[in-house]
Amino acid sequence: MSNPHQDAAILDDLSARGLIQDITDDAALRARLEAGPITLYCGFDPTADSLHVGNLVPLLLLRRFQDFGHRPIALAGGATGMVGDPSGRSDERNLLDGETLDHNLAAIKEQLCLLLDIGRQAQLVDNREWIENVTALEFLRDVGKLVTVNTMLAKESIKSRLNGEQGISYTEFSYVLLQANDFVALHDRNGCELQVGGSDQWGNITAGIDMIRRKTGAHAHGLTVPLVTRSDGAKFGKTADGAVWLSAERTLPYEFHQYWMRTDDRDLERFLLQMTLLPIDRVAEVMAEHLRDPEQRSAQRVLADEVTALIHGSGEVRRANLAASVLFGGGELDGEALEALRGIVPETELAVGTLAGEEPVVDLLVATGVCSSKGDARRTLDQGGIRLNGEKIADGTTAVTPVDERFVLIQKGKKQRHLAVLGA
Repeated sequence: MSNPHQDAAILDDLSARGLIQDITDDAALRARLEAGPITLYCGFDPTADSLHVGNLVPLLLLRRFQDFGHRPIALAGGATGMVGDPSGRSDERNLLDGETLDHNLAAIKEQLCLLLDIGRQAQLVDNREWIENVTALEFLRDVGKLVTVNTMLAKESIKSRLNGEQGISYTEFSYVLLQANDFVALHDRNGCELQVGGSDQWGNITAGIDMIRRKTGAHAHGLTVPLVTRSDGAKFGKTADGAVWLSAERTLPYEFHQYWMRTDDRDLERFLLQMTLLPIDRVAEVMAEHLRDPEQRSAQRVLADEVTALIHGSGEVRRANLAASVLFGGGELDGEALEALRGIVPETELAVGTLAGEEPVVDLLVATGVCSSKGDARRTLDQGGIRLNGEKIADGTTAVTPVDERFVLIQKGKKQRHLAVLGA
């Protein structure tokens, strides 16, 4: 944490990391930060029961402010999530019912707590607290009058939708009023003076700043971070199987770790600066080591380890690395390493007696479904296509020795792997 007399140092750190896209007034915000800790907020809409890696930069932005002694608020948008933000979209969002929203919010809150000191230095709020019981007439009278239609039409998120084929519904058109009102409510209730978010939120942020000025005469601030892109042209946070989620149920920690291991060399320094909490000088050291021998992919490993540890903990980092060492070669096949494969490769639980027949290897291949029949198993063995615990097997009558008396890792060909787990 920084010296409390150097609170504005956060802006220098963000600038050095390439994390400032827009800022309302650098000098004014810097002066305010130098005067003491500031309360700031960022909103996260519960459109799913997990955040994804695209949320990492703004979420870590709150953490960075926290580490510099400021007071972050994570806003889980229970109310705005019922409407949908048009920013960055070409079509209308599906509206969520209350039960789904409650489920999503509970899951997202757990993820927010991973990175923020909720209940002490940081706070977690739901905007349904102040908007759910407001009537339409009250909202139009107290909020609608503070923003002109001209101002709303000038917002880039609105203009792009108006010019598109789908248009925009009044529901999503009104979203800017809801988010602006959130800033007003947090300013009144929590003394919040700064809203942060992705660059696609700039129009919503400035609307809130203007609403605070019109309603109270106070001066508020806004700051956005760049939207993350990948140098290879692929969409950040997407894989062939879909989005990369922070939830271990949606994206296995191993798959999460592998996503970062596949980072293009051109993106490494930027991702290390923006997706981890590593000090800037440490990132420089990591990149210098990487450039001496890029084939070792040392920077990718640091990136994958750091981000996975933030979200899933150091234990899952170790499991991911153990599993990768087995799957990609070179790793020791001990019980811990094979245990790490569980959930990553297909597995079958078998009785110990499965390996007691005259052709234990053949019986094993059929019981696990790796081969469709005993004949298929014998042909595959004759062709040299089977390895058990890393050893090539050519004879179906060979004795099978499980690792730790429990695991047999079957490899068929170059890519297909199956884990046999022996029980009682």
